[in-house]
Amino acid sequence: MQHEKINYLEFPASDLAKVKAFFNAVFAFEFTDYGPEYTAFQNAGIDGGFYYSENVMATTTGSALVVFYSEDLAETQGKVIAAGGKVVVETFEFPGGKRFHFSDPCGNEFAVWSDK
Repeated sequence: MQHEKINYLEFPASDLAKVKAFFNAVFAFEFTDYGPEYTAFQNAGIDGGFYYSENVMATTTGSALVVFYSEDLAETQGKVIAAGGKVVVETFEFPGGKRFHFSDPCGNEFAVWSDK
């Protein structure tokens, strides 16, 4: 661990089973359950977890935006949709690449970007 560096992320989820299935199918997260209201994830670039909550993360309410990288944006978007996610901001270009935003099955907003 590095002193005073981001070490772990935690996100709300109203349905831990759905969120686990989604992130495993799309991004190959691995999970360890710690009781009925918490699951930790690994194999994500940074470790973290989901805790049971009816709250959701969204940029419209001031939430931080977690952004994934993809070498094939269209393929990743297809996986997001196939696993039950929803595109909430269509793909757009910006200096250095392009990205889209999606919500997971619990309504949390994330993004995926590519420089290709």
